[in-house]
Amino acid sequence: MDKILFDKRHRLADVITAYPSLLLTLQRVGIPLGFGDSTIEAVCNKHNVDTDFFLLMCNVQAHNDYVPSIATIKATNMSGLVPYLEASHNYYMTKRLPHIAEHIGRIAQQLPGERVQRAFEAFFQAYQAEIESHFADEEKNVYPYILELQQGRRGNYKIRDFLALHGNLQDKLDDLTQIIFKYLPASVTSDDSIDVVLDILQLSSDLKKHNLIEEKVMVPYVELIEKKVK
Repeated sequence: MDKILFDKRHRLADVITAYPSLLLTLQRVGIPLGFGDSTIEAVCNKHNVDTDFFLLMCNVQAHNDYVPSIATIKATNMSGLVPYLEASHNYYMTKRLPHIAEHIGRIAQQLPGERVQRAFEAFFQAYQAEIESHFADEEKNVYPYILELQQGRRGNYKIRDFLALHGNLQDKLDDLTQIIFKYLPASVTSDDSIDVVLDILQLSSDLKKHNLIEEKVMVPYVELIEKKVK
């Protein structure tokens, strides 16, 4: 569904109040808080952010059913796409995943038996290693290829190769949540268990948006410029 939720004339403070998840979008395009009653367009202009691109990312982040049309993608300046995706990776790897790992470590210490403790921590550590490898591959191969295309050069890659190998990043997170729901002993403090579940659910939701941006925005956009750059 291609639906306009926000307009450049809307006050940014009103939009963020209605959709708090857009705080992450602000961070990823480099817009700080403290924008008063300014409109989206005014704030974007002040911080050198393309307004249409910002609105597109906001629509994706805020609305679960939103998938931009090819016409919308074609009409949008996508020069900020790779920096946006890289900023998302940085957030996951340096902030969100380490924060969850701290919760996992505290919970593990409360589990009965060293073997169970190690197994519980190892499950999440394996996921961290998998997602780190996934991001590293994109940053080494996919994103530089896009930047080359944007500069009119064709690298030795095709975006369809990315799509064929693109895996689901949140399945193991969902498995971990179910393990905590079903098997966590009552001796584990409720603060730790509930905090980690909330963190995992937030990360899983955001990763779904990240995947959607890559598959429904990035891939169609790259296919468009692949046709132009021979």
